[in-house]
Amino acid sequence: MAFLRAFGCFVPPDVVDNEALAARTGKDAATIEKNTGMRERRYAAAGTSVLDLGLAAAQDCLERAGVQADEIGLVLFSCGSVERCFPGPASSLAARLGMTTTPAIDLPIASAGSLVGIALAADLASRYGNVLVVAAEIMSRRVSDADSDTAMLFGDGAGACLVSRDSGFARIVDSAIHTDGNYAESLRLPLDGTLEMRGLDVIAQASRKIPRAIADLVARHGLTPADVGVFLMHQANLNLIKKVAAALKVPEEKFFVNIERYGNTSSASLLIAAAEWWGAGVKVEAPVVLAAFGAGFTWGAVLVHPA
Repeated sequence: MAFLRAFGCFVPPDVVDNEALAARTGKDAATIEKNTGMRERRYAAAGTSVLDLGLAAAQDCLERAGVQADEIGLVLFSCGSVERCFPGPASSLAARLGMTTTPAIDLPIASAGSLVGIALAADLASRYGNVLVVAAEIMSRRVSDADSDTAMLFGDGAGACLVSRDSGFARIVDSAIHTDGNYAESLRLPLDGTLEMRGLDVIAQASRKIPRAIADLVARHGLTPADVGVFLMHQANLNLIKKVAAALKVPEEKFFVNIERYGNTSSASLLIAAAEWWGAGVKVEAPVVLAAFGAGFTWGAVLVHPA
């Protein structure tokens, strides 16, 4: 058994609104909001690394949980925008937290990495006790203004989640993770290039695969999507979230959304959204579903019940 014990997040202070982005890309500000639901996003300052963002989110999460770093048994760090191939940020994060023997593993899965991290943490908590899942992204440096359809989407930020074997505010019941590499080239980031995305392919696949994954997961536990109290999704595009809600035949209001303020922060977005949702003092009284879709064409959902 595993529990959600706390969430945390950090976003850079530099706000880039649609007007500023329009001046750089030539994409009309009103069109950006209509096509994405985004009004602004955050950009990391020069000299800031994904490790810096991830550390701030991790510290926020641990403080909210009332847990010290030496109580963590495993660190999982998701990032699709790392500054170098290796070492990844996981080991450096552990070191910055004062850990010298704690295992720390990188998950280089853009967009869906934090969901994969939570699913793995739920399975591994029985062995490691407290598992810290961190996701940090600086996608603003990995997009080109010349590709306005992609540049308008992404922002920077970090989120964190503490999964515990013993206690928490909600219980992780089950998860389902899927991958279809036949579509992997539709969302890619070359080592020496900028993000390349076939947006129509991504939306078409995500709008079908996410609802099916959610419906199948809750059905395994005798539930329907209507029984879910809150859906926490990767904040990729507001229109995608609306498509998922329509496919599941549930009100859009059941989906927590903060994309208008942060844009698409890739794998960090799910945890930033969850941190804001949980930080508002909610009490989990009905099932909660976390869901994401991302690089490698990896997608899935995690089902959470009241503790």
